[in-house]
Amino acid sequence: MNKDITFTIKSIRLDENYQPSDSTRITTNFANLARGECRQQNLTNALTMIDNRFNALANWDNPKADRYHVELEIISVDLDIAGSGQAFPSIEVLKTNIVDRQSGERIEGIVGNNFSSYVRDYDFSVLLQEHNKDKPQFSIPDNFGELHGKLFKYFVDSATYKAHFKKPPVICLSVSDNKTYHRTENLHPVLGFEYQPSESSLTEQYFKKMGLAVRYFMPPNSVAPLAFYFFGDLLNDYTNLELISTIATMETFQKIYRPEIYNANAMAGRLYQPNLKNSDHSVTQIVYDREERSKLAVKQGKFAQEYFLKPYQSLLEQFSANYVL
Repeated sequence: MNKDITFTIKSIRLDENYQPSDSTRITTNFANLARGECRQQNLTNALTMIDNRFNALANWDNPKADRYHVELEIISVDLDIAGSGQAFPSIEVLKTNIVDRQSGERIEGIVGNNFSSYVRDYDFSVLLQEHNKDKPQFSIPDNFGELHGKLFKYFVDSATYKAHFKKPPVICLSVSDNKTYHRTENLHPVLGFEYQPSESSLTEQYFKKMGLAVRYFMPPNSVAPLAFYFFGDLLNDYTNLELISTIATMETFQKIYRPEIYNANAMAGRLYQPNLKNSDHSVTQIVYDREERSKLAVKQGKFAQEYFLKPYQSLLEQFSANYVL
């Protein structure tokens, strides 16, 4: 069955002229920014924030804080099953590239960063909701996230992935607003202070099935920790510039999407519980429709159910049962 699953990778530049294609996941955060009358100003402001944050963190041999520029690519991964010729849009991630204006060098960054998936939309916004409908106590469906995790691991281990990217992905997400985080004494020069969560979250468990471990760090001059999901050794497998490209990109997006946490006016202390109702925060001059995104997650989860999970159910079950990395 495994040989019957093939992947195709497409790339488009995310710059101030970016316009989402008809096939892109419109719940993807950057696609949300790139629509409406403010689209170009949204993108220009966000990209400027990314460059400024990158240069603030990469401050050695950078006296004017303008040495580096971050280029972003949207990487779309289509999946074809059993030679059907019908490619299904499986995941979408971001790739960073770093331009050193001083040397003229273009440095490959990290792939991953933002993570969007139709099947994950189905799992969280359709399956999980239906499973818990009218139930007095929240529970998780059997085998929740198993298929998605195996498809993701199969992609990362594929020849297609390895032909395009030198290193495994790193995905950077917000912390959970229903967990408490404790600051440790572990301090990394770029990632900052490490935090430990009070308990595991459903997102952690879901990403673990994708083969990803997680660590939480609050970079210098940040106000809240970020969740870094990775394979291998996060601190030693990536250079400082690579890590900075992810921090600058994803912290900027989180300031836009979750200003209550990442643009708060007070910094996280030794014990930190994120609060999405925190009124003591600043907002960016960037328009983002959080409510629309939630509705679209349900819509796109149902799309995955109708056009991918149901038509190929037996083949996907066979793949999941036989999958060995």
